[in-house]
Amino acid sequence: MSPTPEPRPPQGAAPGPGERSSRGNRRRRPRRWLRQVDEFSAGGLVVDLAGTVPRGALIGRTDRQGRLLWSLPKGHIEAGETAEQAAVREVEEETGIAGEIVAELGTIDFWFVAEGRRIHKTVRHYLLRRTGGELSDSDVEVDEVAWVPLDEIRGQLAYPDERGLVDTAGRLLADTA
Repeated sequence: MSPTPEPRPPQGAAPGPGERSSRGNRRRRPRRWLRQVDEFSAGGLVVDLAGTVPRGALIGRTDRQGRLLWSLPKGHIEAGETAEQAAVREVEEETGIAGEIVAELGTIDFWFVAEGRRIHKTVRHYLLRRTGGELSDSDVEVDEVAWVPLDEIRGQLAYPDERGLVDTAGRLLADTA
């Protein structure tokens, strides 16, 4: 006697919990819609060209896995502040180095999820020339700050988009030399 076949759900019916669909994939959980938020920040690469080796200031932050990731200083644009003003302020707050803007480097935008929100962040970056100050990691958001020779910065940066901005800075600096 042959076994009785298992009853099949009607064609087009969604699989039950833990069942596989006809495509072999587990049933997806219902999508939870996240509130979308737009955020705007500014920052940049501050360079010191006065020494024997041109250098730029980077900040280091520790990620969730305990790795120190190097990046360009940046932060939120405050109410009533221009992107340029925010860049100068954030660079000084995060590195201790005062600077003046020489040129715009470009804009990076990206998406991430935090605190139950889907965030679209737009960051405007500038090239700044050092006008004063001393390296300091006194900002609570920064774990380390370092001067890095300009020809080594690209290899230190954790984020590919920022490497592209450093390439732009190199071209701008070469044009003014």
